[in-house]
Amino acid sequence: MARRTTSSSTGSTPGPRNRTPQPLPRRRRTFGDFAKATAAFVALLVLLVGVPGALVVSVGWPLPHGAPSLDWLQQEITVGTFINVLTVIVWFAWAQFTACVLVEVKAALSGVGLPNRVPGAGPSQLLARQLVAALLLVGATAASFAPGLSQLGQSLEGNQRGTVAAAQQTPGGLFAQQQEQAASSAAAALAEQAADAASHADAGSGHDAHEGDTKYYRIHPPEGRHHDSLWEIAERHLGDGRRYKEIYQLNKDRTQPDGSKLSEASLIRPGWILEMPGDAHGGDLVELPDEAPKVSEQVQQQIHDYAKTGDHQQGGGQQGGGAGDRDTAHIHLPHQRPGGDQGVGRAGDQRHEQGASHASDSSAAEESGFSFGLPETLVGAPLLAAGLLGALGRRRRQALWQSALGAVGGRRGMEPPVPTGSAADAQDALLVGADPEGVRLLDLSLRGLAAALAAESRPLPTVYAAWLSGNGDLHLQLAQPAGKPPAPWQLGQDQTFWMLARADAERYEDVDTAAPYPGLVSLGTMDDSRLLLNLESVPGIVSLSGSASDRAGVFASVAAELATNGWSDRMTITLVGFGEDLTPLAPNRLRHLDDVEALVETMEAETRQRRGALGAAGHDSVLTGRTGPAQHTRWAPHLVLLAAEPSAEDAVKLAELAADASRLGIGYLVGTESGDLPGAAWEMEITGEGKLLAPLLGLELDAQSLPVAQQRAVVELFVEADPERESTNSAAPPFLVDISEQGRPAVYARLVGPYEIIGLDTPDGERSPLMHEALALLLLHREGVHPRVLSSALWPRGVTDDVRDALVERLRDWLGTDPDGTARLGTDATGRLTLAKSVVSDLDVLRSLYHEATQGKGVNSRAVRGRLLTDALVLVRGPLLADRPAGRYGWLTHEIIDAQLPLLVADIGLALSAFHLEKDRAEKAIEALNAALNSAPADERLWNELLRATHTTGDGDRMKRLAADLVARSGARGLPPRTEALLDELLPTWRSGVAAVG
Repeated sequence: MARRTTSSSTGSTPGPRNRTPQPLPRRRRTFGDFAKATAAFVALLVLLVGVPGALVVSVGWPLPHGAPSLDWLQQEITVGTFINVLTVIVWFAWAQFTACVLVEVKAALSGVGLPNRVPGAGPSQLLARQLVAALLLVGATAASFAPGLSQLGQSLEGNQRGTVAAAQQTPGGLFAQQQEQAASSAAAALAEQAADAASHADAGSGHDAHEGDTKYYRIHPPEGRHHDSLWEIAERHLGDGRRYKEIYQLNKDRTQPDGSKLSEASLIRPGWILEMPGDAHGGDLVELPDEAPKVSEQVQQQIHDYAKTGDHQQGGGQQGGGAGDRDTAHIHLPHQRPGGDQGVGRAGDQRHEQGASHASDSSAAEESGFSFGLPETLVGAPLLAAGLLGALGRRRRQALWQSALGAVGGRRGMEPPVPTGSAADAQDALLVGADPEGVRLLDLSLRGLAAALAAESRPLPTVYAAWLSGNGDLHLQLAQPAGKPPAPWQLGQDQTFWMLARADAERYEDVDTAAPYPGLVSLGTMDDSRLLLNLESVPGIVSLSGSASDRAGVFASVAAELATNGWSDRMTITLVGFGEDLTPLAPNRLRHLDDVEALVETMEAETRQRRGALGAAGHDSVLTGRTGPAQHTRWAPHLVLLAAEPSAEDAVKLAELAADASRLGIGYLVGTESGDLPGAAWEMEITGEGKLLAPLLGLELDAQSLPVAQQRAVVELFVEADPERESTNSAAPPFLVDISEQGRPAVYARLVGPYEIIGLDTPDGERSPLMHEALALLLLHREGVHPRVLSSALWPRGVTDDVRDALVERLRDWLGTDPDGTARLGTDATGRLTLAKSVVSDLDVLRSLYHEATQGKGVNSRAVRGRLLTDALVLVRGPLLADRPAGRYGWLTHEIIDAQLPLLVADIGLALSAFHLEKDRAEKAIEALNAALNSAPADERLWNELLRATHTTGDGDRMKRLAADLVARSGARGLPPRTEALLDELLPTWRSGVAAVG
């Protein structure tokens, strides 16, 4: 169901919602699990008890009973002395191992994240960790060690933000703010009495409960290390954990027996009393006003006192349907809450219903993956779209450069293929959804943080996740407190949060440091905030359950973003059970394995290699390595995405490999049908409605997914742009202009150089720059521009459809009509905006002149070819849109015209130079090459041809000056090998000549 967000009273953007952590159901254990646990128990018993017992019985006290004297030091060393020395060493080793076991057990049972390191106990602590993990595998899932990811808007004393708005933007602790460990013994005893005495309610309370009944639940002390949660309570007594919001609404801000109040849905304490909805059922409930003879008088009095609190609680419990509609998505600071204002609640109900209605109306379009003419899954994934768009641009540039250099089949002057059909829709969706500025700031922020920590000789903290809030602030959720962050970073609402405001991020500059957290990947959104999970930092496997098709979409999204994201340097992404067709997105990063057996073999070798490399380098994890001298050459992450559920045997092997994976920079995301995966540290589920659920982590996200149809469309874009692919399309430009005298256009725009428009009056008012920019975008895309692409280009921060449509109408009126009455701005069958042939740019003419000179009339007529090439070069007045205003035309970063135009100008200059050199007109050739160099100064082909043309003049001094100019331009990089070889051929003494000139 769609969820409509509401603003806070201050107008700030709310953060993600609170979700209540809960322990997952206990797994079914295999015989192998019990065998391993038994072996681990025996091993621990032998090492912790057997070793000291054997030493005491067989050796006894190894140290001297008195203070050693000089005579003792001069005594002969006997076998007994040697044995005593060895015994002391063994005692020290035993003590160190015992300390390791205690540290690992404490970390596992308390769920505080990574355990402390015992000094000098690398192998011993690793052995202790493996034995403890094997022993606990039967008793509890590894997932229960992980805390919630989404506690937001909380506040700690002594850590208040400077402003109310800033406070409302701050996400809460990743695994901080957990429920208190236990209540007093008296409260525990009362809870037990309530649980035992209320068993009579099991038969009498169910889904058919009377509307007048009011039921209460008393929160039990934790059993083992699991704490009760609203989600668990709702799941047991209401049949659906998602109904925890009803319980929260019934009890929030009411005074509990210990004097505190329920103010956050994720914070409940043992001994508290909760009023339940009327349809609650189960043996732990106490129903009033019926008598509960087995409940102690003290408990009954507490319940009666609690029933009197809250003016909205009188008269019986609320029914599930009404309470479930309340919007509890935003949990603000307690003192900013509207309290019991029912008007606010009703308004929230109305907004929620409107959002649900909207979702129902658009459900058919969303089921197919498309709405409003574009794939919404790509439009709604700004970081993924930016990565794909950037990678696609690089692929197309590579193809252009290889084509220009004749590296592939002589396809010189190749025009990139124009996508059609679903590929065109996918490209438009990428253009609409991409947030390259957000990616740039995220990358600068993370690298800047790494550089600042390195300057302070501080290690990188382990980061479990990152939140990007709606206003662009970045929040890092740490595995454990790491002190005060370096400026301009600030502490968040507790010690496990570091926060950077967008304004501070914009002041960062590029730094030469390795990407610190390349394993961050988008999972989805919670209201206005986007969650990125750091896969390589998870202490174990991340499992994903759900239907195969839903899982496939999430896996494809994760793979595509990891392969193309802009905040990493290098990484390896191994795909198993899916994704063989995704490898064209990033062949250097993505690799596909056929089965789990090959994966296990590969990862066993990788794990051994990384452990050895870390030990040899003296690092305890890849994070410390990334701030060291080898940061740019090593410690890249290896992320494994296994879509198919492994067998029980393979799952155990993967769990063993993943036990130490976070230290090694290895991450595992594994799919499962049942959700029962041994060794899973964090468990998630993707629903058919597109929700990503992780109750233990406190998450309910709108999942980011890449369905099969969009996968194919995106891959098609990359395959068409592959420079090694044989092209079936001609090298003709997409729009050829009539260059004869009769082909004069009605509207002529000069884009190559300063922007000018001939044939139209300049529009009046503030809309003039916007209309000029819109026309430039349309001129660069003769195939048509989707209206949503136009609006996202002109208004990157968004605009309503009516504003966009009004601009299009003004633009249509401004361009006017042709003599036959046809509007010069039209719409094609796909709804894209197109220009009539009577609207032409100098770039269109430039392409047409070069095409006619090299593939048209100029092929058979030397005179025609020379005239056409000369006319083309005259059109080049500078770079594209040379005088465009700052802050506008940002969409050009998505275009490859900045690479196409210099190559086209260089091709024209080279062709005209060859034309003149055929008749030994060296000066004319040099003039043409210099003109081309004004617009393509970095093209090595032009410089090499200039050397040849200058050499034909026979002027040695001129050659030496040109060689010196080339060396000066090359700087510290030195001359390219081809240019250096050409100089050796044409001017063997060029090195000494350059030195003399210098």
